[in-house]
Amino acid sequence: MSTLLERAVEAHGGIDNWKKLRTVSATLDIGGGIWHLKGQPDMFRNIELVASLTRQHVSIMQPTAGWQGSFTPEAVRIESLVGQAAEERRAPRDFYRGHVQDTLWDRLHALYFTGYALWTYLTIPFLYTYPGFHTAELPEWEENGEVWRRLKVTFPDSIASHSREQISYFGADGLLRRHDYTVDVMGGAPGANYASDYRNVNGVMVPTTRRVFAHDEARQKIGEPLLVSIDFRTLEFGSE
Repeated sequence: MSTLLERAVEAHGGIDNWKKLRTVSATLDIGGGIWHLKGQPDMFRNIELVASLTRQHVSIMQPTAGWQGSFTPEAVRIESLVGQAAEERRAPRDFYRGHVQDTLWDRLHALYFTGYALWTYLTIPFLYTYPGFHTAELPEWEENGEVWRRLKVTFPDSIASHSREQISYFGADGLLRRHDYTVDVMGGAPGANYASDYRNVNGVMVPTTRRVFAHDEARQKIGEPLLVSIDFRTLEFGSE
């Protein structure tokens, strides 16, 4: 484990505490311009989430709209809470071939994207200690009057995420400030994901607010439009 990763893991609650935890549950709102572009503007408003911390499995419920869904890298499924027929898709990543940023999505496209994205966000930086991940420290970065240390992370093929290579930026306190990636399922669209409003949840420091923007070739944030907003209202980790 790199020195920077060790520092980040300790700042977020420590690996020993993390290893005791098995699940995370949350209530949250997801918005932003990308959902209008994709044709699913309110799909993830006021949702409830339960996720495993040891494998990629996420359950999402939208009580107001009357559906619940499940994500794994192998399959996504949406079931009606009022008895309508279920929708299911195997090998879901295959269904993004030829997609670009403004390609319309159906609900299963949106669920797969949201499932892997939230699972990634809720497990960083501990995720980077899991088998198959490789990390390397990059030169420091100045933004918002701070100097951030940067960690390039290469994901194993077994983990569904935005892209194989991603970059996490950590402040002097060791907490995540920014998370960069390209979104393969949107034709490689760049994302700069800013994490803030940290809360101590069962001994884990978690950002409860995320704001995602595009960035240019120099990795400078493009401030408009806001692509994705994520606001957690409640969060809880479980040991069973």
